[in-house]
Amino acid sequence: RAQFPLSNILHREMQGRYMQSLLDAQKQYGFFPTWSNPGMSGVMLGNHAISLLTDAWVKGIRTFNPDSALAAYYHEATNKGPWGGSNGREGWKDYFTKGFVPYGPIHEATAKTLEYAYDDFCAHQLAKLTGNKFYEDIFARQMYNYKNVFDDKVNFMRGRLTNGEWVPDFDPVEWGGAFTEGNSWQYTWSVFHDPKGLIDLIGGEDRFNAKLDSFFTMSQDIKYGTYKQEIHEMKEMLLAGMGQYAHGNQPTQHVPYLYNYSGQPWKSQKQVRMVTSKLYNASPRGYPGDEDQGAMSSWYVLSALGIYSVCPGTDEYVIGSPVFKKATVKLENGKTFIVEAQNNNSENVYIQSATLNGKTYNANFIKYSDIIEGGILRFRMGSEPNTKRGISLEDRPFSLSSYK
Repeated sequence: RAQFPLSNILHREMQGRYMQSLLDAQKQYGFFPTWSNPGMSGVMLGNHAISLLTDAWVKGIRTFNPDSALAAYYHEATNKGPWGGSNGREGWKDYFTKGFVPYGPIHEATAKTLEYAYDDFCAHQLAKLTGNKFYEDIFARQMYNYKNVFDDKVNFMRGRLTNGEWVPDFDPVEWGGAFTEGNSWQYTWSVFHDPKGLIDLIGGEDRFNAKLDSFFTMSQDIKYGTYKQEIHEMKEMLLAGMGQYAHGNQPTQHVPYLYNYSGQPWKSQKQVRMVTSKLYNASPRGYPGDEDQGAMSSWYVLSALGIYSVCPGTDEYVIGSPVFKKATVKLENGKTFIVEAQNNNSENVYIQSATLNGKTYNANFIKYSDIIEGGILRFRMGSEPNTKRGISLEDRPFSLSSYK
């Protein structure tokens, strides 16, 4: 998901053409293209074309008909195509009626539930922005379905059986089963559109932050689960040495930024810089896993600038910790967006203060409109965290539950 918010900044014209091509392909084939290489493969899970379309619309790219996009997505969400897990929607009837995809008849069911909920948020967002009440109402409830696979007895996302009972013998470090190339420790954070709702599920900010701390520092225990052997994502997690954080699998790549939502943004600054410095390098082995159609490099480019799109489909980029002392982005509209980080080095990873176009800036996010209009985002960096900056509720990025 990372590469397309980057494209929205740098290549708006091409992004607009790509959005129309998604709809053209859907019209010809009946389903949105997923993992085209170059033809339809349908591998992996979710229906993320709607994420791209909504993100483009939110950021002012209007090269397509939103009603056509929503109708195509509704077809996607209520049918199963002939190719792979992301061609149409596996388990869609149970997902709409029970609020979750049951594990057993459907493999990787909890991962699918979480991905579907985010995609349905995007559909709801596009419908709401374009005045399409029909589809807005359809997806209004579905986007909260992530709550139905959270077991508060164990404080993790978990697989559920067809009868609603939890899959027995739960172990949060066990890979596979209800999850895709990951485990419950990793997928529990996979609620891109509603971190505040997830904070509430976990038991409030203190428990959420303590759990996040554990995630990055705990032992690197692995149970192979249904994979029955080590897969490369497991090996990459072990090599990273950052607890259960597995940067090689996209559902966890946003996790270092989540402290911005829970009142401790300085921890996001530390974790982001740890990932950029420890897991990437300028060598033939510079990526810490699959490039996956540009996601891995785009994560780095955005994070090196000091921003990241945690939730495509909104107009916000969440602030991390910039790598460079100065970075200049030449925008397609002829304007220039500059990120300056005074006193920046490998030790000074914490933001002491910030200004946007000369005015004090305490928010833990920057809006797309501020980027595209050009200007200067200036940070003053230091070696110790500033625990007073960016801690108010107004400083926190978008979260669905904050606006109920």
